[in-house]
Amino acid sequence: MAGWTTLVQAETLAGALNRADLVILDCRFTLFDPNAGEHAYLSSHLPGAAYAHLERDLSDMSPHGDGRHPWPPADVFTAKLLRWGIGPTTQVVAYDDGDGAHAARLWFLLRMLGHEKVAVLDGGWVRWTSLGLPVSSAPVVGAGQFRAQYDPAQLSFDYARLFNADAVQAHLDNGGMLVDARAPARFRGDEEPLDRVAGHVPGAVNRHYALNLADGRFKSPMQLADEYRALFGEYAPDQVVVMCGSGVTACHNLLAMERAGLRGGILYTGSWSGWIGDPSRPVATGE
Repeated sequence: MAGWTTLVQAETLAGALNRADLVILDCRFTLFDPNAGEHAYLSSHLPGAAYAHLERDLSDMSPHGDGRHPWPPADVFTAKLLRWGIGPTTQVVAYDDGDGAHAARLWFLLRMLGHEKVAVLDGGWVRWTSLGLPVSSAPVVGAGQFRAQYDPAQLSFDYARLFNADAVQAHLDNGGMLVDARAPARFRGDEEPLDRVAGHVPGAVNRHYALNLADGRFKSPMQLADEYRALFGEYAPDQVVVMCGSGVTACHNLLAMERAGLRGGILYTGSWSGWIGDPSRPVATGE
């Protein structure tokens, strides 16, 4: 069976819940209450879903990380995959209760390991429950109905598509494009509710990730393609670096780009919170 590689609709997933090769991961998370998503999961979730915590499972929160949600080491993350029962042929579906940004982080983590069959539930928890589809309160901790076959020693992230601050600066110096997924007010520096410095990386342009959605679901591939091509101009997708506040919502733009057929974008993993970690780096404000 062909895999879902960007989005899956709630009605389609509901008809496939009994697939033996399917792993569903609940990625609900709230920045200002890091336990809220897990509490919501324990109360009710998609049948068979395990829980993936943004900070425990999808980030490396060690003191030496870059930014608020540092990219995890490959061996640490692949150990999580084994615990969730995910192997090379597993169809993974991620969802959250917002706009898909936290689920998109998991999507891009798996993509950077070379795992193709991973998708985000379009509309997430909100649309699933609005359709009256089945839910469960039984927690899922270990592997599902099959045994994972990943060998963590053979896996590594595609670091060519994961940039640090030095690589971003070199990219800009060479005329490359940097797209910031934060809200316009944060990009301009009008406000900054999360990080100690307001503004943006000089040379970046703004594309708020919420523009990928209409009525809580992703826009059509054609509409997204038109919007991103207008933004990119002469740049090819693999010449574009995306960022946000901490390397999470930028993945939403990468998912939208792939849905539009514009594959190959690069993530600045530390993003704004990593950029301002060095006070010598320049900061811009305004448009």
